[in-house]
Amino acid sequence: MKPIGILGGMSWQSTQLYYRLINEAVGRELGGLHSAELLIDSLDFATFDRLQRANDWAAMGADLARRAMGLEAAGAQAMLIGSNTMHRVADTVAEAIQVPLIHLVDEVGAHAAHRGWGRLALLGTRFTMSGSLYPERLATRGIEVVAPDGADADRIDAIIFEELCLGELRPESRTFYLEVVAGLAAAGCDAVILGCTEIGLLLDTDEDCPLPRIDSAEIHAQAAVRFALDR
Repeated sequence: MKPIGILGGMSWQSTQLYYRLINEAVGRELGGLHSAELLIDSLDFATFDRLQRANDWAAMGADLARRAMGLEAAGAQAMLIGSNTMHRVADTVAEAIQVPLIHLVDEVGAHAAHRGWGRLALLGTRFTMSGSLYPERLATRGIEVVAPDGADADRIDAIIFEELCLGELRPESRTFYLEVVAGLAAAGCDAVILGCTEIGLLLDTDEDCPLPRIDSAEIHAQAAVRFALDR
């Protein structure tokens, strides 16, 4: 089994989800008492939250690159960034290490392309929904990305930072997210990307969801397990 490095703590709610998903998948594949070989560098997310709001992506990229090099030196044979938003600096991290960086957005794109989905809704932080990462990366596969804006985007972002990152799962927030997804379904989207790893904690089932869910954390974790086990 190849050891996997995880850059986490963005937020720790997401990191514990990655830990569970990867270990569950290894257990299914290998049975018995098998679990994953993981190296995790979990940072203080409050620091990165301040840097995000100051638009200092260079500082965050340099910090994650340094941490990734540390995990590589400790034996990691591939790297995950356990956050959609922080994939804005994925290229900086990838350039700093010799082992592969398993890119979350590329794995989401491959998943959608395999199913023939060409128009995807995107839920995530403001940084993700308004950024170019998903639209540009998925355009190479002929996939269009549609994200909410205005008041809907503001509330989606607030729910992530003020609730989900703190482990609060509120029924009214789930209802709101589903209403937004219904509007995106009416706009012709084929599926919805849960483009913040914490959103899967709230929209954790296809039941009542107007569109098929593309859970970015789950897909990312599955890709890590395939690499670790040479599947």
